[in-house]
Amino acid sequence: MSAIGLMHLFAMPPLSDYKLHLFTCADSLKAAFTHTSFFSVIYSLSDAREERRNCLSCMRELAQTHNDIQRIVLASDEMEAKLVSHLFPSRLHGIINKAVPLIELLDELSALLSETRRVNDNMLNHWYVSHNRLLSPTERAILRFMSFGYSIPEIATQLERNIKTIRAHKFNAMVKLGVNSDVGLLDAADLLTHLPVGEGRRTALTVPAFS
Repeated sequence: MSAIGLMHLFAMPPLSDYKLHLFTCADSLKAAFTHTSFFSVIYSLSDAREERRNCLSCMRELAQTHNDIQRIVLASDEMEAKLVSHLFPSRLHGIINKAVPLIELLDELSALLSETRRVNDNMLNHWYVSHNRLLSPTERAILRFMSFGYSIPEIATQLERNIKTIRAHKFNAMVKLGVNSDVGLLDAADLLTHLPVGEGRRTALTVPAFS
């Protein structure tokens, strides 16, 4: 979603009550915190792997330095929303699939912005609800090895498991993440590689992309 698209979105009721600030780089975002009090940071993705990494970095730092600010991610599609929700190291207040119809996008974003700062318990974010769908440590390890170019036999050797077991874990990871190809798994693996081991008139802040 472009900056113009975001401006159009926030000009429509019920989002028109919020004052929108747009940022396209990390430095300008950080500088704004010194003189502006924000209620929410909304990071809009565009299905680019580099942008996902920037989003992870931005939101992780925000959770550490400004934990009182609401954190929302607009994902390009349902698959990206699942990837972010399963693999994100910092707790979010919401993940919204912006490919949904406009009226639905407005309703979901409005519901999140009008909420208190409860994390991960909004009914709109159903990916958080099923804890049994989260990746297991073995599944995460397999994805990390895949990101470095390891083959299934090589991963089996590294994890001291047989090949059939590794393939089964890989299949389970694909089901949980909602992907049906190695490309989708590599997108997830790419995110895992960049995560730390083991982690009046209100103002809405939107970061459409980092360049």
